[in-house]
Amino acid sequence: MSDDFPITIFHNPACGTSRNALAMIEAADYAPTVVEYLQVGWTRDQLLDLISAMGGTARDLLREKGTPAAELGLLASSISDEQLVEAMVQHPILVNRPIVVTPKGVKLARPSEVVLTLLERQPTSFTKEDGEVVVIAPAGAA
Repeated sequence: MSDDFPITIFHNPACGTSRNALAMIEAADYAPTVVEYLQVGWTRDQLLDLISAMGGTARDLLREKGTPAAELGLLASSISDEQLVEAMVQHPILVNRPIVVTPKGVKLARPSEVVLTLLERQPTSFTKEDGEVVVIAPAGAA
């Protein structure tokens, strides 16, 4: 393992998708920086930087399932990105996960296999928690 390809994963250990993405990164022999965002929270600038790097919007990161998004009135299309970001700072659970940052880009790794597009090297094989086998094409295969 080396630090010449830094990886950060904004992780929720209670989430199977997040656990699978982290395990795929580790199976590819990387030692990522793991940020448990429910414990450390978010800053406004941090979220805005991630959203910008992803080329998306705050709504793209809004998690509805298992969160107070509906109760807070955040599902209405009239809610601005600024309002969503402020709510995400106040309620970190509102941010979908996992978000993975590598030199190849920033993505919401849903499904977890999306993380493979952000890695320089791939694990040779991977089996998800639910038993699903992820088929990984050899380098150069189309």
